[in-house]
Amino acid sequence: MTNPDAVSIDAIIKAMYESISGKAGEPRQWERDRALYHPKALLIPTRPLPEGGAAADVFDMDGYIESRTPFFAANDFFEIEIARREFRFGSIAHVLSFYEGRKSPAPDGELLKRGVNSIQLFHDGERWWVLSIAWDNEREGVKLPEPAG
Repeated sequence: MTNPDAVSIDAIIKAMYESISGKAGEPRQWERDRALYHPKALLIPTRPLPEGGAAADVFDMDGYIESRTPFFAANDFFEIEIARREFRFGSIAHVLSFYEGRKSPAPDGELLKRGVNSIQLFHDGERWWVLSIAWDNEREGVKLPEPAG
């Protein structure tokens, strides 16, 4: 049976955001999240360096979970998609998913961050898989573009 979270691009992206959202100390849905990603998928947070330039940390799923668990244990964090740009060709898709991270799931919850997830997806004939995701957060000098609409 196909994973219902992976039957469409909409479903897989919705599940990605839901699986990492929750209250401080609340276990995240790691097994649900893991089932969205290809077994060899890469998760790549980027960040500016104090001396200039940028760095990219490259994780497999286990490394990502290990790196984020302390933050989720200490913080309420709810990530939601606020806009999307999508390109599909054959069995692949590239999605730029604009997001907000908030302290509560309410739209007026305290805003923690905004950014863009660059998500590469693959359809194997049965379901969608996340092959990789790289992301960057909004900051001084790097602002989200206005969503096309």
